[in-house]
Formats: sequence, C-alpha cells, structure tokens
Amino acid sequence: MSFVDNNFTVPPPLTVAKFGGTSVADHAAMSRSASIIKENPSAKVVLISACSGVTNLLVELANGIADSEQRSQRLQQLQTIHQNILSQLSNPETVSGDIQRLLNDVAALATQAVHNPSAQLTDQLVSHGELLSTYLFAQILNEMGARALRFDIRSVMKTDSQFGKAIPDTDAIRQQAESQLNPLLTNDQIIVSQGFIGSADNGTTTTLGRGGSDYSAALIAEAIQADNLEIWTDVPGMYSTDPRLAATAQPIKEISFCEASEMANFGAKILHPSTLVPAIRQQIPVFIGSSKAPEQGGTWIREHVEQPPKFRALALRCNQTMVTLTSLNMFHAYGFLAEVFRILAKYKISIDLITTSEVSVSLTLDQTDTGGGAPTLPVAAIEELNQLCRVDVEQDLCLVALIGNKLGEAPGAATQVFGTLEQYSPRMICFGASTHNLCFLVKTNESREAVKTLHHALFE
Repeated sequence: MSFVDNNFTVPPPLTVAKFGGTSVADHAAMSRSASIIKENPSAKVVLISACSGVTNLLVELANGIADSEQRSQRLQQLQTIHQNILSQLSNPETVSGDIQRLLNDVAALATQAVHNPSAQLTDQLVSHGELLSTYLFAQILNEMGARALRFDIRSVMKTDSQFGKAIPDTDAIRQQAESQLNPLLTNDQIIVSQGFIGSADNGTTTTLGRGGSDYSAALIAEAIQADNLEIWTDVPGMYSTDPRLAATAQPIKEISFCEASEMANFGAKILHPSTLVPAIRQQIPVFIGSSKAPEQGGTWIREHVEQPPKFRALALRCNQTMVTLTSLNMFHAYGFLAEVFRILAKYKISIDLITTSEVSVSLTLDQTDTGGGAPTLPVAAIEELNQLCRVDVEQDLCLVALIGNKLGEAPGAATQVFGTLEQYSPRMICFGASTHNLCFLVKTNESREAVKTLHHALFE
C-alpha cells in the first residue's frame, strides 16, 4: 500500500547556466545561446561573459593608452561590437540608452587610466564587458518571448579587495543570494547576470581573474543550491586529449569530479581549475557543451561514474619552469627541505610538482601569471638559495599528464606509458602520489608529438 500526499509538491530542478565569450560574441551567437535557455525550463539563472574580444580591449585601455587616436580606435571597436548587436534587435531603444551610458563610462575611465592606472581602476573598467553583454542578452531573451530580468551580480558576489584576483567570500555570497536572488527564483522569470565580476565590502568592483567566469557560476550554483551547473562554450565537452594535438581524440560523455579536477589542473583549458571546487562541495553535477552545436551533447561531470577506465585522458601544460637544487648536505641530513621551503614561502613562491633524490630536489613552479608565461624565481630568492645549495633553473619545458584511475595499483601502467616514449627523454617523473595521474616533463619541441604518440598507444 502506498500513500500520496497531494499537498506535497516536488520543486522543479534548478539549473545555473554560464556562457563564455564566444557563445555571446554577436547577435547570432547570443540568439543561439538564448534558445538553449528558452528550451530548458529549469535554467533560471544565466551568467554570461563579455562579448568575445571585449575583455582584451578593455584591459588594453586599462593599461593606459596615451595616444588619443589609438585610444579612440579601441573605443570605436567596442562601440562597433555592441552597436552591431543593437542594430539587430527588434526593440533596440529598450537598452540602447544603457549601452551608451556604459560605453561613455568606459571612455571616461580609459582617459583616467592614462594618468592614474591602477589595479582597482582596471577591475572597474574591465567589468563593463559583462555589464554590457547582459543588457543585450536579456533583451534578446525577452524578444524571444521569455521573461528575462537583468541582475547586477556585484550585490551578491562578495569578495576581498585583491583587485584582479579577488577571493570570494562564500559565506557572504550565500547570505546575499538567500536575500536577493532566491526571492526572484519564485517567479516565472530568467535571471540574467554577469560572470567574472564581484564587489568588495565597500562596494568597489572587483574581478575574480582570468577564468573566473566559470568559477563565479559555480559559486552562485552553490549559493542557491542548484541541481545542475551548465557551462556552454565553443567545444562539445571534454575529450581524451585536445583535438588540436590528436585528431583522433575521443569525446568523454561522463567523468568523475576527481578526474575532471586533474584534467583542469594539468592544463585542459576547457575547464578552469577552481570551477569544480564549489560543485564538489555541494555535489552539483556539471555539464559542458557547445552553444554552437548543443545537439552534439557534451560531458557530464559527476561525483561518481560507473566503471571508470584505467586511462581517461592526456593533458598538456606548457611554459613550465623546473628548478633543481643540489647539495651534498642533503645526504642523510634533516632540515634541508624545510629551509628550502622557508625561503620559497618568504618570496611567495608556490610549488606545483616535486621529486627528490639523495642529494638533489627538483620542483616546478606554479603558473600564476594570467598571461600564461613561464613563472620565474626572483633574483633575491636565487641568491638566498645559492647560499644553501646549487640552483639550476630550466625552462622551455612542457608537462604531460596522463589522467586515469587507480594508476598506482594497475600492473604494467608505467610500462605501457614509458615503453611508448623510448624516443623521448621524460624528465621529473611524478607517479604514485596520486592514484589519478602520472606526469612528467618533456622539451617543448617534443611535447605535441609525445602526447600524440601516447594517445595513439593508449586510447586508439
């Protein structure tokens, strides 16, 4: 016998969707993305990036362009990008005033940046890309017959004041979401807001840094306890490796949080490493798909997957810096590594990978430069380390990472990998510390072929 409580209503699923810059590049791209939202009744919160190319223009202006003619050219490029979308709207007058106001603000801030550039001013200026695109995207949704409400995420996305790489305050975000966002979700409407940007306690605009749009979407999904997070980009999900490295790369339909985190950390550009942290905390499934071809499906990232394979994917991360510290004083001694890490911590140097022998230790530096360049040791740090040991710094290296499951317990896994790489010279092999990866360094000019060779042997 079963009982049905007719007074109990199961709440509909709640999805947070995020669209990257290429997915909102122009009117056609925005219309495709808006159609995805309109066809998904559970998608109630949409976070979008600036139109493709806009952030780069804004960063250039924020750096201070002294040449007024060159500055005017950049401002005109911004005007053209957004005017082209406006001109294709059915009712452009609804948002044209707001668009022009924001573009005027950009021009004023760009002039200010010539004389007084700062990280705070950069965040204020760069945030206009997302503010502009949300006016246009919300209007397109409304013209499609959806009920879209534009919302300024800065009132919810609370951060510290580290301009350019602000750290979110998850407790404050949750509190603000409960008071400001959640009440709006009870209505039959779609909330259109911004990724990437936030505000400090005093209301000053901040940004979460490059790649922060996906992260902010995950933080909002966590704060409103969403059932799913969708990340729409220009590729249909994750692959066994970058298809540009191996044409035979295979799509991954389902992958675990652990595997996806390893792929993101080791260079899979489709997913920012921070994105999964809030999703993992709340066990929110994450979908990655292409806004250009949603019919192709994509990749679901879940807490657990059935029958995870031994080898899942290959990732490549270039611009690596390897530092080798050598000293005979390491032999049967204690305290050497403690002193090394004290010096590195003193200069705020973060370490990625490390291997040791009896008289030397090799390590790679964390890649914190948003421009993607190879990280370097400060001269003062090298001088201090030289008093302790010999310091060798080597660049022009790439990190190859094999992602899988229980690799350390799989007989013959290392043989399968390194038996395939006999024509290469792997450096600094890291294996066993994690059951989900095996990684090593190779010279940059060998890296693409090494990945292609490994992929052919392990996945094809």
